[in-house]
Amino acid sequence: MDKMVEHFGLVIAESTIRRITLRHAKQIQQRSRGLPQGLPKAVAPQQTFITEMDGTMVPTVRSDSSQRDQRKGKSVQWQEAKVSLAHVQGSKELTYAATLLGDVDMAGKQLRACAKRAGFGKGHRIHGVGDGAPWIAKQVKQRFGSQGSYLLDFYHVCDYLSAAANAIEVQPAAQQGWLTKQKERLKAQGLGSLLNELQAHLEPPQTPDEDAPVRRCYRYLSQRQDQLDYEGAISQGLPIGSGEIESAHRYLIQKRLKLPGAWWLAANAENMLALRVNRANGEWQGYWDTDYRYAA
Repeated sequence: MDKMVEHFGLVIAESTIRRITLRHAKQIQQRSRGLPQGLPKAVAPQQTFITEMDGTMVPTVRSDSSQRDQRKGKSVQWQEAKVSLAHVQGSKELTYAATLLGDVDMAGKQLRACAKRAGFGKGHRIHGVGDGAPWIAKQVKQRFGSQGSYLLDFYHVCDYLSAAANAIEVQPAAQQGWLTKQKERLKAQGLGSLLNELQAHLEPPQTPDEDAPVRRCYRYLSQRQDQLDYEGAISQGLPIGSGEIESAHRYLIQKRLKLPGAWWLAANAENMLALRVNRANGEWQGYWDTDYRYAA
C-alpha cells in the first residue's frame, strides 16, 4: 500500500490490492494453463539447450468446509512446487515454468514447453541437469527422447561422497584427500574405480541404512551410471551443476511465496506462481488486466 502511494500517488486498501493481484494471477493461469507463452526463438541447428527441473516446498493451508467459522479447523502443510527452466547453451535468456497443483507429467510438459519457447526443435540437443529424483530424469527422457541426456548434479553427488569419506577415513586431512581423489575420478570417467573403492568399504548387511553412508553412496551411484558423464559435459563446456534452478527457487518462488508467516491456499499459490513466471519470462504485458490497468 505504501509503495502505491509512493510511486503512483494512489491510496488503495490492502484488501483491494490483494484482490486485484489474485484476480490478475488467476487470469494468467487460466490463459497460459501453466505453460510459457510467446513465439519460439530462432536458433541455429546443432545447438545444445540446457534444461533443469527441481522441486521446492511451499507452505499451504486448508480449511475445514464443515466449519461455519472458516477461521477454525485449518490445517497447514508443505506442498512441492515443481520449477523448470531452459535456455540455449551460453545464453543468459532463460524461460521458466512452475506448478504447485500439477503432477510430474505436467512438470514434464512445462519443461518441454520451456525448451520450445527457447527455440528447441529438430536438430537440437538437450543437456538436462538435476538431482537424483527419478521423476526428473524420467521426464527428461520422456519429453526429449534420443535428443536428450541427463546429468546428475555434481555437487549433489559430492554430498554422498563426503558422507562416505567420513566413514572410510578417520583423520580430516585423509577424508579430504579421499574425497578429492574420487571427485577427480568422476570427472575423468573413473566411475569403475570409484565403485570398487566404495565396495571395498561397504558396511555389514545388518547395519541399518541410516548408519551406512558408504552403502548409500554406492547404491546411489551404481543405480545412475548413465547419468554421470562429467568428462563429456566438461569437454563440451556444459554445466555439471544445477545452480541455475537452485537460484530460480529463491528469486522466482521463495522471495514471494515463502514470506515470514505466510501460508497459502493451494489454488492462490498456483495462480501466483503463474504471475511470477509470466513476469520472469517478460510476458506480463500480454496479460494486463484492462479492468484495473491504472490501479494495478
